[in-house]
Amino acid sequence: MKRPRTTPVFAALIGLAAVTGTGTAAAASPVDDIVRFDLLPGWRTESGTQVVGFQLTLASGWKTYWRAPGEAGIPPELNLAGSRNLAQARFHWPVPEVFEQGGMDSIGYVGQVVLPVELTLDDAAAPALMAGRLDIGVCRDVCVPVSLEFSTELPVGGDRDAVLAVALADRPMTAKEAGVSRADCRVEPGPKGMTLTATLDLPALGADETVVVESGDPAIWSTPSAVRRDGNRLVAETALAHVSGKGFALDRSALVITVIGDGSAVEIQGCPAG
Repeated sequence: MKRPRTTPVFAALIGLAAVTGTGTAAAASPVDDIVRFDLLPGWRTESGTQVVGFQLTLASGWKTYWRAPGEAGIPPELNLAGSRNLAQARFHWPVPEVFEQGGMDSIGYVGQVVLPVELTLDDAAAPALMAGRLDIGVCRDVCVPVSLEFSTELPVGGDRDAVLAVALADRPMTAKEAGVSRADCRVEPGPKGMTLTATLDLPALGADETVVVESGDPAIWSTPSAVRRDGNRLVAETALAHVSGKGFALDRSALVITVIGDGSAVEIQGCPAG
């Protein structure tokens, strides 16, 4: 049965914590008792990219959110407007947890999490400046939007950071790694857009599994998936709608289907017609 939809309560507070080139908080802020922010400058890879990490340490009972936060939550947003010699940034998301919050499911992290980010440089042989802001949401009884400012020099080289390396390894399995033998989707007209039914043949990840469907287009919203399992076959149904309320085209190759279980996850790229 679908839960009634409610709106999370957001505090009027917008916290701002600055981080210097050493990755240490530079000034006290109203959110210091909720979240500590450390920037891990990481290292330059053999391919010429730079791996850095945002380490978030949350007070007891507080949580922050994954890229698709569920029915209640604020996804992280990265702004690198003050940077130099940076062309692109890509998050490598650790396996998240699923929480019940105010009658809705949310997806994210508790305690401490390191969010690895891989940076593509304009000149891989030159130093870089990473400066900007990470906006996150943190929630307990209320939700607080938090802005975390940072500025750090990224020299050529750098030692491989063990904490950051562990976070990189804590990733969802690929379809091949998880033993997915079938992954296809049926798309039909729905009340406000489309209904997508994904059929996946994969071993169970635990007693409770959550399936998240991402369209690859931020203007296309998806509802929480209704999930049923019969042995190794998992079927998930979700509704897709465009924010404009109008019709839309769905790029099947851009679909990302993530199955989250007990401490593990599987990420499936693309979903052909069933």
